[in-house]
Amino acid sequence: MAEKILIGRNDKIDLPKLDLYDLDAKIDTGAFTSAIHYHHAEIVEKDGRRILHFTLLDPTHPDYNGKSFYFDQFEEREIKNSFGDSETRFIIITVIHLFGKDFETEFSLSNRGNLKFPILLGRKLLKKGFVVDVAHHNLSFKSKQKKNKIS
Repeated sequence: MAEKILIGRNDKIDLPKLDLYDLDAKIDTGAFTSAIHYHHAEIVEKDGRRILHFTLLDPTHPDYNGKSFYFDQFEEREIKNSFGDSETRFIIITVIHLFGKDFETEFSLSNRGNLKFPILLGRKLLKKGFVVDVAHHNLSFKSKQKKNKIS
């Protein structure tokens, strides 16, 4: 059995396929699916196919870049929010970079504008080899900074 990676209560993550780096993320063992804050999402038709068009974050977020993303691989799923209410959300799959490794995982597009962390990392990702210790934070980011200072 592979050794588990220690992750703290929050960290800064990279989404390299979306060209987004050092985004604040909350680790949430109570959430099944990871979530990312979006500003706008719509389904558009292109060549007879349904394509999901969206922008992440929002103009008030410091890392907002206004870039549009298009996914032809997506689904809509009922997800219970933190209040126990079900809502339909778009689900995408992308790569998250943590501790020098890439992990493919699902993200639901969620309105997290009034929350401190634009990204929430849930159990579906954490079960890929992480153990959470809430006494720590930014462990992946700190290891990345250390590695960058050495090289």
